[in-house]
Amino acid sequence: MSRPRILAFAGSIRKASFNQRLIERAVGVVRAAGGDPTLISLADYPMPIFNQEDEAELGLPDNAKRLKRLFREHDGLLISAPEYNSSITPLLKNTLDWVSRKEEDQPAMTAYRNKTAALLSASPGRLGGLRGLVHVRGILVNLGVLVLPGQLSVPKAGEAFDESGELVSEFYRETLNGLMETFVATLRRLRAD
Repeated sequence: MSRPRILAFAGSIRKASFNQRLIERAVGVVRAAGGDPTLISLADYPMPIFNQEDEAELGLPDNAKRLKRLFREHDGLLISAPEYNSSITPLLKNTLDWVSRKEEDQPAMTAYRNKTAALLSASPGRLGGLRGLVHVRGILVNLGVLVLPGQLSVPKAGEAFDESGELVSEFYRETLNGLMETFVATLRRLRAD
């Protein structure tokens, strides 16, 4: 059986993003667990703020089309989502909105059809971005994505990574390993069905 394809990205494009560090660690674990990850940066797909009038006049931005294609080509979505004011980042919400739109030859939501997602977050706060993940989970479920019940939130992110970008805490390393192994195994089982 071929390796499940997983599209991985952080919901932040900040150069020193804790969530970028976390997604990079997760991608290595996915690969070791037998998955085929594709790590992207949303900085490479700039799009205007979603506005239905602009969409009607100008159509889907090219970067939205490129992202939709990537979503469709992968079995799973691995998202490391920062928390902004107890919620989802504008960048991530805008991305999810544009990817949900219809294209000339495809109805809306096709990029989310038969997708499974795993969620991560890292935050300087004590909850590790947990409140934001509640919103990300709700949005993805409403889009028709199966979201794994387990997730990882890394608090005090400024102290959570060593110089090489590895998680300092054995507990968080083991949790990440277990979650990614479950993610890859779940995708394999779903593909077999």
